[in-house]
Amino acid sequence: QVQMVESGGGLVQAGGFLRLACVASGSIVFSRNAMGWFRQGPGKQRELVATVSSGGQTTYMDSVKGRFTISRDNAKNTVFLQMNSLKPEDTAVYYCNTPGGWYQWGQGTRVTVSS
Repeated sequence: QVQMVESGGGLVQAGGFLRLACVASGSIVFSRNAMGWFRQGPGKQRELVATVSSGGQTTYMDSVKGRFTISRDNAKNTVFLQMNSLKPEDTAVYYCNTPGGWYQWGQGTRVTVSS
């Protein structure tokens, strides 16, 4: 089994920043997997926010380009999401997984951005 544990969320004012972390453990060769950050806002479907390939290439959804940065530390089986210039519409529970959502979802970490 593979377990994802997300952390780093919280309450922040618009314009603020947070850094999320996700540690993967279990039967996963972390360094060989692309990883992604997802989010699910109130009343919305889960959406893919950013991805990082095994080689470090990154992609972002349009609404977070220039504000969010995804990165990874393979030695620690950890993927990060640096979120700057946060907006109220970024309010959501954030999850990590492979871009295809192959593994069991973790509990997520809640991000609330106040206006």
